[in-house]
Amino acid sequence: MVVDDDQDLAEMLGIVLTSSGFDVDLVSRGDEALEVFRNNPPDLVLLDVMLPGKSGFDILRDLRADPEMQALPVLMLTARGQTRDRELAEKLGVNRFITKPFSNAEVIENVRALVAG
Repeated sequence: MVVDDDQDLAEMLGIVLTSSGFDVDLVSRGDEALEVFRNNPPDLVLLDVMLPGKSGFDILRDLRADPEMQALPVLMLTARGQTRDRELAEKLGVNRFITKPFSNAEVIENVRALVAG
């Protein structure tokens, strides 16, 4: 599941992941993400930080507080690469953190590693 309000980036990630053998769903609003996760549980979430309705940090906090979804792997993708953002993401339980711009290969490598466990 890709959660990003940048439609072009989300679609590009969808194409890259699909061409690598993954099924991909896209969500563009933070305030819709948890409901989508509950109705269609993903194996992995690629999560942007800055989203309309609810931030990626808030979503991550909610995921880790929910016993049914707390083990869901989360790869945070963000243009906000400051140390404090990375530290907050780690404190909240992110599995991986990548700053934009990133390479397609870097995303695929991290997704494969997280899906493999």
